[in-house]
Amino acid sequence: MTHVKGKNKGKIMMYALSTCIWCKKTKKLLNELGVEYDYEDVDLLEGEDEKRVEAEIAKWRDNPSFPLIIINDKKVICGFEEEEIKKALG
Repeated sequence: MTHVKGKNKGKIMMYALSTCIWCKKTKKLLNELGVEYDYEDVDLLEGEDEKRVEAEIAKWRDNPSFPLIIINDKKVICGFEEEEIKKALG
């Protein structure tokens, strides 16, 4: 997991793919908003880490797409939804 420092807007976790343009745009947006967040590039994981993340994602979505953002273990945003992300993070 990678941690990005910024303003604390709650617990923000993003599951992404390292090659996904929408994931890159979402990381850029979060960086521009200056918020603190963690992320995992799911396609770079192997073994136990991969299984752990797959199980975590399955708790939130039956059929995940990326990026998948989870805010405060409650709100789920799937895909690059710029306005929804901005609204959720104030």
